Parts: sequence; C-alpha cells; structure tokens
Amino acid sequence: SGITYVILAALRSNWCWIFAIVSSGLFVFLCLIAQLYLESILQLFYVIMGIVGWYTWRSQKSKYSHDPALLDQEQENQEINQWPVKYHLINIGLSGALVIILGSLFDHFTNQQNPYLDAFITVFSLTTTFMLIRKVRENWLYWIVIDIACVYLYYQGGYTLSAILYIIFTILAVIGFFAWRKKFKTQTT
Repeated sequence: SGITYVILAALRSNWCWIFAIVSSGLFVFLCLIAQLYLESILQLFYVIMGIVGWYTWRSQKSKYSHDPALLDQEQENQEINQWPVKYHLINIGLSGALVIILGSLFDHFTNQQNPYLDAFITVFSLTTTFMLIRKVRENWLYWIVIDIACVYLYYQGGYTLSAILYIIFTILAVIGFFAWRKKFKTQTT
C-alpha cells in the first residue's frame, strides 16, 4: 500500500491518498509496538493528511470537470510549484529547532527509542507532507533524506522489512523527483 502510494503520488494521481491512509494506519500500530511514539503520532497525522490530500487534489480537479470545454485546462490546475530558497531555509531552521525541542522532551520524559532521530523524521515529514499536498517540487528531495533516516531507524530497531520498504521509498522518491522535475520544466516553457 505504501509503495503504491508513492508511485501514484509521483504520477500525481489522486488515488495515492487512499493508499497512504491504509499504509499509515497500519504503521501507527507497528510504531507503538516499537516504542516510537513520535513516529506513531506522525503516522496518525499521515492518515489525516491523506484525507486532506484526497479532498484538496479532488477539489482542484473538480473545478474544471463541470465544463467539458475546460477539461484540457485540468492539467494546468495540477501544476507543480517551486519554493524559493528562502522558504527552504525558513523551513529547515524552524523545523530544526522543533526537532531539538521534541527530541529533548521525549528523551527526558519517555522511554522513546532514538528520540532525536524520530523527532527529525516526524517534524520534517509534517512539513514535507504539506509540500506534497501543495505540489511543491522539492518535497521529493526532503523525502529522500527522511526515507534514508527511516531506513536506519527501522533497521536499528530490528524491523528489517520496514527498513527495506523505506529503501524502496527512497528509490521511488528519486524517481518522483525526476518525474516532477520533468513536468515542471515542460510547464515553464
């Protein structure tokens, strides 16, 4: 389900969100068992964002589907955006500060495994999910880094199959980046 989600997201298919909801719903329980509490919260957030993503992408599409003469413009409505470097610097700075705060809190007050790494994955995944919903091209670069961190987190915790899944997600994120990059270039020319 998770692999299907990433493939469909790279293809900009609204159906990706259904697969995201299923995959994340299952990971909520896996992460609770692994004592990755922030990751469990993140996966629950993904379920909610799957619903938001479905609605957002669907409402964008429905704006044009009521008039057959405008159906060709539907693709324009689904254009890929690019953030200026300033937005990324702000995102990285604010997210980095939040990682330190959350990591420290969960390190001192819970039996959380890898609190700082889990905080990194959680915080940056939240902002990157927002970027995906807004169709910001660079979201894939963030996912590559996040997925590599997840490979380590799950492998270190003894969840080898989940680590392998995140290796696949990393490869798909690279493919997604190049697919969105190609689409971005064609829409700007």
